[in-house]
Amino acid sequence: MRTLAIDCATEACSVALFEHGHELAHWHRLIGRGHAEHLVPAIAGLPDKGRADRILVSLGPGSFTGVRIGLAAARALGLAWGVPVLGYPTLALIAAMARAGQGCEPVSVCMTGGHGEWFVQHFDADGLPEGELASLPPEQAMGQHHHPLVAGSKAAVLAQGHGIALDLLPDARCTLLVPEALLLADLAPLYGRAPDARLPHGAASA
Repeated sequence: MRTLAIDCATEACSVALFEHGHELAHWHRLIGRGHAEHLVPAIAGLPDKGRADRILVSLGPGSFTGVRIGLAAARALGLAWGVPVLGYPTLALIAAMARAGQGCEPVSVCMTGGHGEWFVQHFDADGLPEGELASLPPEQAMGQHHHPLVAGSKAAVLAQGHGIALDLLPDARCTLLVPEALLLADLAPLYGRAPDARLPHGAASA
């Protein structure tokens, strides 16, 4: 049983190949932009060009372009290989990474969002969400309760010197740590906030 994991929802881009739960190969780069140029060669560089029995891919939230590139690649490979594709939330992976390094304890995840906001979500000791993902202005996020363990690209700012702050970006090599309950067959992107574009007043959607 081989699993290919793909994560390019943030400024980090990574892929990993597992067999029976053990890592066979891994590629990770902090690239900022250019996911489309890096992702396919990274997968092709894995053993057997990444061929697997299932594919796991990040659904976001994160970069609008990065999320869609990852999903497009996963869907295309899943169709070509005839294997299932499952998605997982980006913040759930960050929570799993934090819990693996600090023990199984609750964690608050805070990541850079769009338009100056932060993506915030809290996870319990089993790695499951305690509530819905929120996109919040920094001042609002900092005014809310969070766990002593905070992880993500904005962890240090949110923690304000209290508790443990882990500056983490997603890494596909840790994808198997995400609870099975959070692996989704519905591959709809998780944008974390309402779309900016809106229909003109009175216009009907198609």
